[in-house]
Amino acid sequence: MSFGLSLLMSFCARKIGKFQLLSHTPVVFQQTRHLQVHEYIAYTLLKERGIPTPPFGVAKTPDEAAKIAADLKTKDIVLKAQVYAGGRGMGHFKDTNVSGVEMCETPEQAKTLASSMIGKLLITKQTGTAGKICNSVMVTTRMFPRKEYYISVMMETSFDGPVIIVSKQGGVNIEDIAATNPEAISYTPLNIMKGLTLEQLSKIVNDLGIQEEGRKITSSIICNLYELFIEKDALLLEINPFALNICGEYFALDCKCSFDDSSEFRQKKLFALQDFTQIDPNEVQASKFYLNYIALDGNIGCLVNGAGLAMATMDLIQSNGGMPANFLDVSGNATAESVKEAFKIIVSDPKVEAIFINIFGGIIRCDVIAQGIIDISKEVKLNVPVVVRLQGTNVDKANQLIKEAQLKVISVDDFAKAAESAVKLALMVQVAKSMNLDLIFMPKLSSTKKEEKSKKSK
Repeated sequence: MSFGLSLLMSFCARKIGKFQLLSHTPVVFQQTRHLQVHEYIAYTLLKERGIPTPPFGVAKTPDEAAKIAADLKTKDIVLKAQVYAGGRGMGHFKDTNVSGVEMCETPEQAKTLASSMIGKLLITKQTGTAGKICNSVMVTTRMFPRKEYYISVMMETSFDGPVIIVSKQGGVNIEDIAATNPEAISYTPLNIMKGLTLEQLSKIVNDLGIQEEGRKITSSIICNLYELFIEKDALLLEINPFALNICGEYFALDCKCSFDDSSEFRQKKLFALQDFTQIDPNEVQASKFYLNYIALDGNIGCLVNGAGLAMATMDLIQSNGGMPANFLDVSGNATAESVKEAFKIIVSDPKVEAIFINIFGGIIRCDVIAQGIIDISKEVKLNVPVVVRLQGTNVDKANQLIKEAQLKVISVDDFAKAAESAVKLALMVQVAKSMNLDLIFMPKLSSTKKEEKSKKSK
């Protein structure tokens, strides 16, 4: 969930007395990946449920864009880049002034614009400077709203289930409204077993301020949206704006969707529509081994078990002046193979200048982690220091495996000292790089080993 949505839900939770204030959260994000789909797929889902949208088509070539534009039979044509990122209209394609949302009047203009969008990188606030590839554009009709509203259905633990959120102020950033004018937003928590009642539906339409003939169509759209939410195992269905045009017709002009990953076994058709070109390849690879991985901007790779320990690890790294390069939870059902894959993902990140392995063995055994590290060390040359902290089940066996394998890792039992060590080692690597030097890290020999080595040399 984005920070903006988290902010919105904080206001929601406050409404029902369940808001909890976190005074200090240096590193904050959700340890979940949810299925996202492109806007044109969201439009298709809405249309199938009887929720009106503007006419549209999706084009993967400039010629297809021109044909769709001609079929629309209008001079009010809009091209929307299909990427997994918000702020498309404010963004731009790399090395051009073309934004992610462009308007034109003719099929020829649509073709020209599409050629500047398809196959190019769109840069927005959400994508960062790297941008995201645009493989298709949605060609649709420009609408002229007389009034814009906000409607969404969201699954939120603060409400113990789904909640319908509406506002008379649509077409703008709902998170900004939540921050500046929370009273303008209405929240209706639903009992998922009972569903949406007539009383709740009437209240929601009243909160939108829709009167007369508009009440019937709006009530139908809200019912259909909730049914779609349940049917597709959605976590979020957001229509913003829900618009009334100058002819008195209501349309969903934009829709964002998010679906529960754990429902893939019964939503196979929906999950088959996922565009993997929009997702970090490491995240895709991690999911194949049931690893929870999210890339971050720091330089200290983290391999941890458990979301709570992972977040505590990242907080401690940051409190020591470092920055985590990733969130990676190997989970309780990890095997030596999945640990090996996790390590591969971390070392493939060129930003990583130190690795911190922090495992509290419970469900997962420390010796499984150790074996995974040993296996990967035979395949990949480690050019960065590795700090290992192992505690819990089979920790002695794990330490023995590491010792026998003669791995050049730095073992630190204390959590705080281990995090501090990882940060200091990363800093040393940075300094060495700036001086064009290579560093070799290895544990210091004990006095006993020094004596043995001295005897052998004699």
